Amino acid sequence: MVVPGQQNQEEKVFYPPEDLRVDAHVPDFNSYLELYKKSIEEPEAFWREVAQEFYWKELPNGQLLQYNFDVTKEKVYVKFMEGAKTNICYNVLDHNVLTRNLGEKVAYHWEGNSPDLRLTITYSQLLKQVCRCANALKKLGVKKGDRVAIYLPMIPELVYSMLACARIGAVHSIVFAGFSSESLAERIMDAQCSILLTADGVYRGEKLINLKQIADEALEHCREKNMHICGLLEVMQGSGSARPVPPCTKAEVAVLLLGCCPPTTLWNAECDVWWDEAVDNASEECDPEWMDAEDPLFVLYTSGSTGKPKGVLHTIAGYLLYTSLTFKYVFDHHQDDVYWCTADIGWITGHSYITYGPLANGATSVLFEGIPVYPHVGRFWEIIEKYRVSKFYTAPTAIRLLMKYGIEPLQKYDLSSLRVLGTVGEPINPEAWMWYHDAVGQGRCPVVDTFWQTETGGHVLTPLPAATPLKPGSATLPFFGVLPIILNEHGEELEGEAEGYLVFKKPWPGIMRGVYGNQECFENTYFKKFPGFYVTGDGCRRDKDGYYWITGRIDDMLNVSGHLLSTAEVEAALTEHSAVAEAAVVSRPHIVKGECLYCFVTLKDFREFNHSLMDELKRKVREKIGPIATPDFIQNAPGLPKTRSGKIMRRVLRQIARNEKDLGDLSTLADPKVVEVLLSQRCEAAA
Repeated sequence: MVVPGQQNQEEKVFYPPEDLRVDAHVPDFNSYLELYKKSIEEPEAFWREVAQEFYWKELPNGQLLQYNFDVTKEKVYVKFMEGAKTNICYNVLDHNVLTRNLGEKVAYHWEGNSPDLRLTITYSQLLKQVCRCANALKKLGVKKGDRVAIYLPMIPELVYSMLACARIGAVHSIVFAGFSSESLAERIMDAQCSILLTADGVYRGEKLINLKQIADEALEHCREKNMHICGLLEVMQGSGSARPVPPCTKAEVAVLLLGCCPPTTLWNAECDVWWDEAVDNASEECDPEWMDAEDPLFVLYTSGSTGKPKGVLHTIAGYLLYTSLTFKYVFDHHQDDVYWCTADIGWITGHSYITYGPLANGATSVLFEGIPVYPHVGRFWEIIEKYRVSKFYTAPTAIRLLMKYGIEPLQKYDLSSLRVLGTVGEPINPEAWMWYHDAVGQGRCPVVDTFWQTETGGHVLTPLPAATPLKPGSATLPFFGVLPIILNEHGEELEGEAEGYLVFKKPWPGIMRGVYGNQECFENTYFKKFPGFYVTGDGCRRDKDGYYWITGRIDDMLNVSGHLLSTAEVEAALTEHSAVAEAAVVSRPHIVKGECLYCFVTLKDFREFNHSLMDELKRKVREKIGPIATPDFIQNAPGLPKTRSGKIMRRVLRQIARNEKDLGDLSTLADPKVVEVLLSQRCEAAA
């Protein structure tokens, strides 16, 4: 069904600009339809053509894609190009240097936390650094199949490390350099990592994070759990490229390098190794380990906001092809582009669309260590001007943050190089979409609103910039090889306009292969609810044109008096009010309705929170969605509890709304004090 109040939103259609169509890979909607049909009806032919762009030591023997999604029949599995042998590091580096002659092309413009820290890295330089790191890892005893934990900030050594692992057949497990010691330890132990790569410290804006201290505490947690870690090594490095001096003067050097680490930072000679001592004297040549197509590439853990983190496992060949193709088509990448994804490599977006996808296409990317508002609120726009960025990919959270400062910071910089804008991480509300399109893209850049997950490996619902008419807030249509279905609570497929559970009927090459070391968890989480389908855990609505609208996680949907409501839709209505910068909506038990809406709103600067504003916001939601969606509670939220990656921790908001005393683990929050403020104001809001 069409949700009341959504019709006008869906009538806003933005067509691709003509200048993009001239040389686009997918130049119009009919071309998209033809390619999509081929990818669904002739998947073997479709993916074999994609595979021809890469190097294979051995070709596959037999059917390309094999799978079972029905947990009631046999073990759930996915296999792609079984029997083929390749190396993903070879394909994204050596292949570019030796075959495509891109050795002198810039792979990364690294931009540090401070604007005066920068580095340019060509593909040839990147290959040499990766080989050095790979040889150093081998000398430290790392071999094919070993797991390597990487806990580094957004510096070039993070890319060197993950590609070095891929080169020698080790499995990298990157942990966002902002997670707590407990979170790091949990991931190290679950994957049974044999080595940890970390840094002495890092600044995020003006805030110091002592990574070495966190890493040491994590290793102590491992010891307390009786994990055998005598072979666990810490490869230390500074977040600059200067060479440190011997460990005996470690504290002084840290201050010299970063101006950050306190003198209490300890050196453990039994297991700590300097990055430079291990890497600088290593050879710049390292033969790649030829891997089977289905050998593991990496384990990446979900955030764990609602339970124990799951180690999502991705394998080599399918992930290579899928990230390469989605990057090429979704951003319509061309060789003269400069691309910038503002994510952190500690998350799947960084894996797929900072490292593997762009490098597989020989792209030039910006690698950014900082935050959007440091040292000033125009930092993003300054970087776009500096490097003449043409394709820009960021999160709705960042867009809403920068919206608070208006268009004045934008007007100081030349953004004329931009051609395509992208969003990732959560559904984007239409108001933020429009500001992004009009203010940042100056009305001439399509906005590709991509839906995907850690588990999917790459985009699954997304527009193509020169082919897809856009509707603000909609993820639009499926990518090639992806077959979305909407089911009701009983597992019945819904046709036409519908709302329900988003599932996928068949796999694509880049889909996860399992939960590391836990087949039961894999099957129960993603396949048990609806046998025969991959269950995303997201709610979805399909409109009359066949466009898909992500309505939020199923656990973020409310049942109010028998009506299923999406928190994302309510949030979108709230943020359309001129006073609201950001909103988060959760459920609260209600004696009559079952559940009611409890809303947290962050106001724009100088706006006052009062009863008059609350009445306006309730009226806005009522008019936009319907009377059934009228909020029962609206609380002023000077800040929202977010992880260091910017993800709102709705679990915490639900507990605040329900006046629960035990809020659980808050260690991953960027600013735990936000919770204290929300708790202190809760009683007034619920009065």
